[in-house]
Amino acid sequence: MTATTIRIGELAEEVGVDPPTIRYYESIGVLPEPERTPSGYRAYTPEDIERVRFVTLARSLGLHLDDIRQILALRDRGEAPCRFVRDVLDRQVDAVEERICQLQELATELRRLRAKARRLPDMASEDPCVCHILQSSKHHKNRSRKER
Repeated sequence: MTATTIRIGELAEEVGVDPPTIRYYESIGVLPEPERTPSGYRAYTPEDIERVRFVTLARSLGLHLDDIRQILALRDRGEAPCRFVRDVLDRQVDAVEERICQLQELATELRRLRAKARRLPDMASEDPCVCHILQSSKHHKNRSRKER
């Protein structure tokens, strides 16, 4: 191993991921298969470190590995990935905004159930109802309707 290469454990520590994640990135083509030392250890380069850092950053922004793979493939071919990245960011913003709406609706329903739960007495019954508080939720009613 030369002075400019590091082993998988060192790469993992440097970028803050575990070695199985690095091996997974190799298996799906996000990280190229590294050269091996004569004893069989993986030998990573400074370029590999930056690539894994990029993948980690993109994942922290919620990008999917397929999108990351395409960004890297464009870059590896010498093409600017900017147009593709803008499209990915547009989709990501839309997905996050949709999820925020869903979470706001869930928070409203949970507050409604919490208020109802404070007014209702504790009760056990012989019917198959497990918890009358939760089973009175809109989510339960919507799921029951879908299951029919």
